[in-house]
Order: sequence, then structure tokens, then C-alpha cells
Amino acid sequence: MSEEAGGDDTRDGLTPVLRPVRAGNGFEEALEQILQVVRLGLVPGGERLPAERELAERLGISRVTLREVLKVLQDQGLVESRRGRYGGTFVLPRSDAGGEDELRRRIAEVDIEDVLRFREVLEVGAAGLCAAHGLDDKQADRLREALARTHDAPLADYRRQDTLLHLTLAELSGSPTLTAQYAAVRATVNDLLDCIPLLVRNLEHSQRQHTALVEAVIEGDADQAREITREHCAGTAALLRGFLGRAAPGRGA
Repeated sequence: MSEEAGGDDTRDGLTPVLRPVRAGNGFEEALEQILQVVRLGLVPGGERLPAERELAERLGISRVTLREVLKVLQDQGLVESRRGRYGGTFVLPRSDAGGEDELRRRIAEVDIEDVLRFREVLEVGAAGLCAAHGLDDKQADRLREALARTHDAPLADYRRQDTLLHLTLAELSGSPTLTAQYAAVRATVNDLLDCIPLLVRNLEHSQRQHTALVEAVIEGDADQAREITREHCAGTAALLRGFLGRAAPGRGA
């Protein structure tokens, strides 16, 4: 594994998404990344984004450009700026940022099968890479900690912690490109998941799969890691097709 994949003490839940932007499209790429942070729920509604100085440094842009990005997000009703000692830029709860009608409008034209296939390719690939290349002790601890947080999470915070677990696995694959692509597709998957209920039985099953996956990755069993991930993605896909009225491939319209 590369040193980059290993991480350091400055890493947090935003690390897989926030990265220095490329010259020429600083505004657009910074907007894309912060939108992903919001859509993935990495900063929950009501909580504060990192300070402007920190965000600008992590994205590699000026604070002027960052303020333009935040202004767009505020105009869209996704964040709000608060002044004072405890001020900053706060993510608005989903209900204040468009609500269910807006969410369903946004996914109406999503090609669900394409999203689900791409998600499976990326997750299966990431799991296989992590297991095949091996994790050092620090990386293994990061993965175990991400798993533990899903077990300890209250129902209202489960999806965020689930997302962080999968993002951690993607980041530990050692491929920044894979990580970036996964963050993007996961944001769309989360939009789809937000349209269906959280089912306790499904979550219990998912947790067993998560535990087996983490064990397979840490033990270096790439075939097992890929198979568990494939089954895990298939379970999510079945729920989404069922609730959102989309047929599986080869089963009609």
C-alpha cells in the first residue's frame, strides 16, 4: 500500500472527498467536492463545515473562491452562514434543503441500473485491492474503527456511518481516482436510499456482511472480500428496485 493510502493523524471523515483541485477549474471542482460532502451526509444537518481557512487549504483554493462556492450552496438552501463566536457555515437539514419532493425530482431521471453497476464495480474492486495488497496495522485499525462506528450508530446516523465505512475502504485501495469516483456514485446511491425506509432486518444483515468483509480484507482474502462485497451490493440493489419500482435486468420494463 502507498503511504497516501495509509493516512495520518490529520485524516477525518472528509478526507476521501476533499482533495486539492486542479488548476483551471478550481471553483467548479471545489463546488463538486463540497456538494458531495453535503449529499453524502459526511457533515450532518445542523453541524458546521470546517472553517474557511481549513477548507481553502484542503482544496488548494483561495478563500475568495471558497466564499463564492459557499455562496452558491447558501443560495441553493443547502447551507447557512452564522456570525459570532460560534459562527461558521452550517449544513441545513435535508428537510430545509428541498425536502422529499426535491429529492424525488432529482432522482427521477437517474439510470438506477447504471448507478448500481458502477457502484458494484468500484466497491468490489476496492475490496479486492485492499485485500490483495494488504493493510498495515494503522490502516487495519482505521477500517476496524469505521466498522465499529456503524455498530454503535443510532438509527438516525447509521447511513452516514455506513457511507464512511465504504469510503474508508475505497480510500485504502490506494487509488485516489477510484476514491473520487466512488464518492460521486455513492452520493447518488444515498439519494436513492433516502427514498426508501431503513429496515432493521436489512441493517442487521448488512452489519454481518460488513463484519465479514472487514475480516476478509484484513486477512488478505481477496476472493472472499470481492464475493461478500458483490452480495452486499446485490442486496441493496434489490431493495432499491423493489421500493422504487424498477425491474431487475431481464425482468421486464
